Amino acid sequence: MSASNNFITRPVLSTVCSLLIVIVGLIAIPILPIENLPDIAPPTVKVQATYVGADAVSVEQGVTTVLEQQINGVENMDFITSNSSSDGVSSVSVSFDSGTDGNINQVNVQNRVSLAEPQLPEEVRKAGVTVNKASNSTLLVYNIV
Repeated sequence: MSASNNFITRPVLSTVCSLLIVIVGLIAIPILPIENLPDIAPPTVKVQATYVGADAVSVEQGVTTVLEQQINGVENMDFITSNSSSDGVSSVSVSFDSGTDGNINQVNVQNRVSLAEPQLPEEVRKAGVTVNKASNSTLLVYNIV
């Protein structure tokens, strides 16, 4: 007589085994070590600059490319993405390896941006270049949970 045959012919045994598995699972849930909100998205730093009165091509050539070339290769960098809009805004997002410190990443990117600022157009330097830690992981956390 096989194991599956035992469960088919004895429905009470099947029910008891199923309930036992559920009870053991419910007991194990509070014991499992789980972080409240684990870091599942890589740390990201966002650099934004405004070139007043410029079109997307001018922003790309005069601002975005300069920033990308200087930021590329920063310590623990995973990948870099950028966007140049027709309203004169350049946005560069730098994603880092998981487990790295976001504050240190921000400082490293800020140092690279400081090196790039002399090469930027005067209007961009006057408006300023902002470097912030991005928290784009919130939607990803809610999607998974």
